[in-house]
Amino acid sequence: MAETASIPVVRSRRLRFDWLMPALFRPRQTFAEIAAQPHGVWLTPLLVLSATGLIHAIVAGVFKQAAVQSGGMSLPPGFEYYTPEQQAQFQQAMAATSGPVFVYVFPAIFSVLGVWVGWLIVSGLLHLTFTLLGGRSSTSLASNLVAWGGLPLALRDVVRIVAMLVSRQLITHPGLSGFAPADDGGFSIYLAQLLGLIDLYIIWHFVLLALGARAGTGLTKFKAWVGPFITLLAVLLIQALFGYLSVQLSSLETIRPFLF
Repeated sequence: MAETASIPVVRSRRLRFDWLMPALFRPRQTFAEIAAQPHGVWLTPLLVLSATGLIHAIVAGVFKQAAVQSGGMSLPPGFEYYTPEQQAQFQQAMAATSGPVFVYVFPAIFSVLGVWVGWLIVSGLLHLTFTLLGGRSSTSLASNLVAWGGLPLALRDVVRIVAMLVSRQLITHPGLSGFAPADDGGFSIYLAQLLGLIDLYIIWHFVLLALGARAGTGLTKFKAWVGPFITLLAVLLIQALFGYLSVQLSSLETIRPFLF
């Protein structure tokens, strides 16, 4: 009776913490390995991004609540022209939104949701861009690249957390927003929102996506850089638009107390 040789089944590891540091500091080799994976390996970086975003939201909440309690909350333009009743209503609303739910719970939830929803959106756009450029892309490839390419954003959270703990105050001018014109025009507000999203870490993110695209899509070097650039530019422009709308809405008396 012939014996049947059993072939061992090699199961892929879902959590790849061993890729975290190499993805940041040895990206060419690591992203070539990530791009070669036939399945999703995106869980580890998304968990890291969720954790750093959650901690950042909590630390920011501590200093935001301290600023409100010390009377350092920002007042809307023309507050001195409000009637006493309107001023009292505004202060009551600010006091209501300085509770733990508004300061900690909602920002924490939105931070984690932003990681996962943003990952889905950017992955879909990147997959579409690669396909239009003629690359051999797949949903799994784009999802893996966006997740692991987002690790610099987790490092940015860590840097911001440390900066807040050291300075004991919130970061009011992130990114390049300090270079925006100092006037209240609509374009200046939009430009400030856009520049606030641009920093060393988003550039690092872009470089990692380009390296992964070069390794996994078969695109030329030029197209491998163009694809992530177009995708991230579109995402940043949309994010800046939402930020601009938020600022515009926050200037309305009936809406401002409920924004945070």
